Amino acid sequence: MKKLFVKYKEIIMYIIFGVATTLVRWVTQWVFSGLFTSIMPKQELNFWFLHYDSTAVFIATLLSWLAAVIFAYVTNKLWVFESKSWKADVALKEFWQFFLSRFITGIIEIGGVYLLVGIGVDMLVIPKESMDATILMSSIIMVLNYVFSKLIVFNHKESGSEKE
Repeated sequence: MKKLFVKYKEIIMYIIFGVATTLVRWVTQWVFSGLFTSIMPKQELNFWFLHYDSTAVFIATLLSWLAAVIFAYVTNKLWVFESKSWKADVALKEFWQFFLSRFITGIIEIGGVYLLVGIGVDMLVIPKESMDATILMSSIIMVLNYVFSKLIVFNHKESGSEKE
């Protein structure tokens, strides 16, 4: 069992912290969605073929994504990819690559949740605005984030600074 853990440690840790990050994302989505739908006046939105009345979904998704990105950066750097270097050039490069990659997948996620809610993928399973769409998009985003982190952000082989 220990041998398997050592062999697949990175993937196991990514899954553990990916689930934790996803929980941070979902819990904050739940909280922000409830908060903003209760305090924001309903506004009718018309965008392309989308038509519904909840700007609060967009704002809740954006803020919950930001909370999850901050949590993911710390856990991925320290415990998943074990990038211990805090040298300014290494840490700054990782920081910007991480946030840029998460920004790209964040746009995909925010747009995806917004699109899915707009076409009716909402409250089919979970009776809370935007949660069904959030769960579906989170699954896709988790895979994309691993690929970006593994191949771009925490890949230090070419610079000789691997796991400093």
